Amino acid sequence: MQHYKDQPKDTPKKKSKVTMTQAFKTIIWPRRNLVFIGLILIVIRSLSGLVLPWQSKVLLDEVVPGKDMSQLYSLLGIVIVAILIQSATSFLLTRILSVQAQYLISELRAQVQKKVLSLPISFFDNTKSGALVSRIMSDVEGVRNLIGTGLVQLVGGSFTAIVSLIILINLNPWMTLFVFVPISVFGIIALKAFGYIRPIFRKRGQINAEVKGRLTETLAGVRVIKAFNAESQENETFEKGVDRLFQNVKKSLTATAIMTSSSTFLIGIATTGIMGIGGYYMMNDSMTTGEFLFFTLILGFMIAPIVQMGNIGSQLTEALAGLDRTEELMNMASEEDDTERTIQLDEFDGEIVFDDVSFAYEEGKEVLRNINFKAGSGSVTALVGSSGSGKSTIAGLSATFLNPQSGKITIDNKDLSKVNLNSYRQHLGVVLQDEFLFEGTIRENIMFPRPGASESQLLQAVDAAYVSEFTDRFDDGLETLIGERGVKLSGGQRQRIAIARAILADPKIIILDEATSNLDTESEGYIQKSLSELTKNRTTIVIAHRLSTIKRADQILVIEKGRIAERGTHDELIAAQGRYYDLYTYQAKI
Repeated sequence: MQHYKDQPKDTPKKKSKVTMTQAFKTIIWPRRNLVFIGLILIVIRSLSGLVLPWQSKVLLDEVVPGKDMSQLYSLLGIVIVAILIQSATSFLLTRILSVQAQYLISELRAQVQKKVLSLPISFFDNTKSGALVSRIMSDVEGVRNLIGTGLVQLVGGSFTAIVSLIILINLNPWMTLFVFVPISVFGIIALKAFGYIRPIFRKRGQINAEVKGRLTETLAGVRVIKAFNAESQENETFEKGVDRLFQNVKKSLTATAIMTSSSTFLIGIATTGIMGIGGYYMMNDSMTTGEFLFFTLILGFMIAPIVQMGNIGSQLTEALAGLDRTEELMNMASEEDDTERTIQLDEFDGEIVFDDVSFAYEEGKEVLRNINFKAGSGSVTALVGSSGSGKSTIAGLSATFLNPQSGKITIDNKDLSKVNLNSYRQHLGVVLQDEFLFEGTIRENIMFPRPGASESQLLQAVDAAYVSEFTDRFDDGLETLIGERGVKLSGGQRQRIAIARAILADPKIIILDEATSNLDTESEGYIQKSLSELTKNRTTIVIAHRLSTIKRADQILVIEKGRIAERGTHDELIAAQGRYYDLYTYQAKI
């Protein structure tokens, strides 16, 4: 079967780079009430965390020297209450923000999937399905760091660091200044590293999508791989893909390692300096032991969040890189974005007219040239010709999968390029040579276009397509599981299910990519009967491979090199002894 393709490869309207400001406006601000509650909890948790170092100073400078047992009990009570508050606020933060983050991920996945399905057929012809799965499922996962743990650590850590810095300045400004210098150097290094890492994360998403896309193809084509003994070849291709992924991860790990090692070195210098300066002050009685301990513990409260910023920054950078790719996809033009498609088809007869239609997939390489024909309501139009002559392109244009470069296609005298797609496609049915079936039961596949159909409507479609001829032999009948893509059924059985599905949909227009090629005689007989039921009173365009199946067509168009070489009924074309006669007599000899 030839695949439908469109002329341009879809590209984004613009290359997106999501900023933190944009993320705040679109993701955080709409959830400001929950975020505000989270921020209050963060403040409470941070303040309760400062109780322990403060009470440690009191313990060493007041309680122990005064041997005051009642004050000791009070001190322990205050510390326990602070710990309980920390635990409770940590639980609530996870419960509120992390759950909200996961809900946001599910929302974004649904939005991206909806957007993907709205894109034109050409997009899918140029994009691997596995890559799309990765973009829908994986790219949006990073947003949990904007609403969940990343936001908690960033805001909570920043608040704790600022409060700790104020306390440290009040305790000893010179010691605080000594610490602040190496920490500032670390901050500069971290900012540089984040700028380096973001493109790496963006590229990682692309590589990940490509590797998953290839893996999906490999698993879907496992029979072909084994038939040609090509396992080693596929293994090598996959290994190259995962190595590219590894090299990308290695780059980001290197940048992260530089941040980690620089923080260890600079904070180590700061700690050593504090020990020296603090020791000097204590020996000169300018600082008590409790004050030194208090300073050291508060210093830890200030430094710990700053060190964590390396991890938080990586998370946020990864989140923004994923959002970059998601935004790029969301910026693509959907089929329904065409503002000219305003005509609604209220009444529908199904008359299709091609008026001087030309089409090219690539500029300057026309596939169809000046095609003119009329497919009357309820008529059967057969397209015959050699492979690559343009038959599938005509079918694609009729299905609105493609748009003509020049000329006009009308449906019931209305310009098809201006007709609302949903308004048209609700009257359209397509049965392909290699029909796609979903994993599930036979019943589910037949009822796919009309899940609300009644049992009697279902059984009428089953009988009309002669599906019951084989389901009656199955133990589970219509409830039989058919496997992925209907792998447990024969080609003829799959085709009859596809035809039953089209009959149940009850379209006014049917496009058939001849369903009887490569089938045994018995299956072909059943499918011919099914097709005769399907095409009754419906405008039908059929791509014919076996010419014996189209003798009763109202008109036969012989397509050669993108033009209509001959047209007429079977008898008229045989009498003319032209190209159709040659094709028909050749097949009759085989």
